[in-house]
Amino acid sequence: MIKVTVMYPNETGKKFDMDYYGNNHLPLVQRLLGSGGLVRSEWEKGISDTDPNAPPRYLVVGHLYFNALEEVHAGFSTHGREIMGDIANYTDIKPLFQISELVE
Repeated sequence: MIKVTVMYPNETGKKFDMDYYGNNHLPLVQRLLGSGGLVRSEWEKGISDTDPNAPPRYLVVGHLYFNALEEVHAGFSTHGREIMGDIANYTDIKPLFQISELVE
């Protein structure tokens, strides 16, 4: 299984609309990539660092799961422009990406 992780660093002075992300952006991603191999998605809202008094390093971390790497690249080749174009609707943070293979 392949996991695409999208991380939004907690940067001072930046905005992130959690409501839009959960209710609009993720359904858009699921709609666009669902027929191309997206198995499931999930997201996390950061609440603290290892020091309980420190803010989280990432405001949000999203995960997209696919069966094959080729599905990831095909889906983003086809729909990446629309998906990336929607980011400005909920944040001014530049996301970081990692594509990984789950190892059991």
